[in-house]
Amino acid sequence: MSTTPPVLAAELAQAWADIQRHHPELPDLAEPESLIGESSSACGHELSFERLLHEAVHGIAAARGIRDTSRAGRYHNRRFLAIAEEMGLDHPDEPHPSSGFSLVTLNAEAKRRYRPTIERLQRALKAHSAATAGDTARSFRGPAARHGSSGGGVRVKAVCDCGRNVRVVPSVLAQAPIVCGGCGKPFRIPEAVAAVAS
Repeated sequence: MSTTPPVLAAELAQAWADIQRHHPELPDLAEPESLIGESSSACGHELSFERLLHEAVHGIAAARGIRDTSRAGRYHNRRFLAIAEEMGLDHPDEPHPSSGFSLVTLNAEAKRRYRPTIERLQRALKAHSAATAGDTARSFRGPAARHGSSGGGVRVKAVCDCGRNVRVVPSVLAQAPIVCGGCGKPFRIPEAVAAVAS
């Protein structure tokens, strides 16, 4: 079990804050570490600024109460697309049959706006990759990475104080609280599980 390098977590938090400056309704990123270590996601992107901006689209959708995906979060609909366009992401003309409009890319204006942020984050990601490259033979990467799936990463148990639990990808829970229908309190990942997941 390895811990998240604080430099990379700090750079992710700073990049998120940079996005918030342009989009103030974007909620805070609760756990930058939840994005690290997931080699794939339902969004189909490896960790990068483009993926971070993609996740921010989901954050704004959650803040607005908009359902931007279906099929267990895999299919990104036109409501996702509308917010993605607001945030400087381009998209293919036609949706992908299984993931919809998930494969968005930075447009030229967004690349200019976020150039310093992108460069800082790329340096941190490169350093993180170099530091963890020798550890791959002994690291458990989870079923999604082992089987090449882009089905959302490894799910962990999130619990509620009333005793109910759900299985969730940590990055999904980091986007916005998932509230228990029984007692109205948010689900949380126990600290011991969160440490193993990071």
